[in-house]
Amino acid sequence: MSRRSAEATVRRLLLDARYEVLPTATIEEVVTRSLPIGRTVTVTASPAKGLERTVDLAIRLAGHGYEVVPHLAARMVSGRTELADIVGRLKAAGIDKVFVPAGDAERPGAFPSALELLEALVDLGDPFSHVGVAGYPEDHPTIIHDRLVQAMWDKRHHATEIVSNLTFDHSALTDWVRRVRARGVTTPIIVGLPGPVERAKLLTMATKIGVGESTRFLAKNKGMFARIAAPGGYSPERFLTRAAPELDKPEAAIAGLHLFTFNQIAETEAWRRDLLARLGGGPQ
Repeated sequence: MSRRSAEATVRRLLLDARYEVLPTATIEEVVTRSLPIGRTVTVTASPAKGLERTVDLAIRLAGHGYEVVPHLAARMVSGRTELADIVGRLKAAGIDKVFVPAGDAERPGAFPSALELLEALVDLGDPFSHVGVAGYPEDHPTIIHDRLVQAMWDKRHHATEIVSNLTFDHSALTDWVRRVRARGVTTPIIVGLPGPVERAKLLTMATKIGVGESTRFLAKNKGMFARIAAPGGYSPERFLTRAAPELDKPEAAIAGLHLFTFNQIAETEAWRRDLLARLGGGPQ
């Protein structure tokens, strides 16, 4: 692939990127100050914060005019009554897209897996036109690889898109895309990309939000943080440029870009706009 073709692929992905945020107390103000109205913002779910924080922030951001995708973590939903209530509130706010991961809650309610919640949504009349599920370019720290493969196959009839989970290794991403397509899964993929995250801020944020208890999260992802810490170890621009030849193939069916911001919204958006300007045509 030529340099010009790679740049065109990177630009295409950046133009319609969406931004993942964590439901902290100040993030609403940060989003409204940093992102133009109409951008897509996804809101994560953390056991430390509770699912109510996710739903409440999603509704408020939708009220500001953003396209919002709340994470409905299956293990955090107590039962069908709560699910029906959440669905009603989101639909009333005009939210038509959700992302359904299993979630990190140690003691699940009525839905131990994402598939079970997806099936419950069918019983509620398939209320959302867009439903995302997780894909794992690198092994999940608590899920056996074969189970991840089977789960993706099982969920293909419910999902409109697969969102690849956090990885700082472009080769892991592109190898995973090829494996997914080789297994006959044709669901469009949205590529998960860590933004220009600073290691110190990432560690602080992990502790602040209590991702699966921060110490447990960090212990399970030592390799990830080692790659961030290494000199020149991670660059989102380099990641995208190196992955571009595989991501541009029609059979890869890459539908978009999902930016893991770790709430560094202003920094992520500045990076995106700067890179678009350098690729030509001006930032958008």
